[in-house]
Amino acid sequence: MTHYQRSIARCAAFPRLRSRCWLPVFAALAVVLATPVTADAAPRRGKALRAYDGIWNVVFTTTRGNCSSGYSVPFTVIGSRVSSAGGGRVSGSVSRAGAVAVKVSVGASRASGGGRLAGSYGAGSWRGIITGDHCSGTWQATRT
Repeated sequence: MTHYQRSIARCAAFPRLRSRCWLPVFAALAVVLATPVTADAAPRRGKALRAYDGIWNVVFTTTRGNCSSGYSVPFTVIGSRVSSAGGGRVSGSVSRAGAVAVKVSVGASRASGGGRLAGSYGAGSWRGIITGDHCSGTWQATRT
């Protein structure tokens, strides 16, 4: 029996120590997850596209229609793709210059929008059908 197998057997024999037996596993997992990915290990993409990577908090304001205003939705940008960081279905793209085009759907509601990202800020406009009402407005985004 190897040393590792003996230590597992010891954990089973002492129920009060069972939770401590997992500490080395959790510590190793934490080290792996906390290790930053180097540029060499990351997929080769243009630096301009990576400039927008991250989670963006987008606040929608309604300027036309009877839709509620002030909703906040998280989006994820990785490379040139925009996707959901929360609920709903989100698809879209970001150009190297920061031009963004996005489609969002949640249940029967759907909307599309466009605008521009620059640094850690973005803004644009949107339009859609939200719970049966035709609405449009503006959006503002900040990277978190």
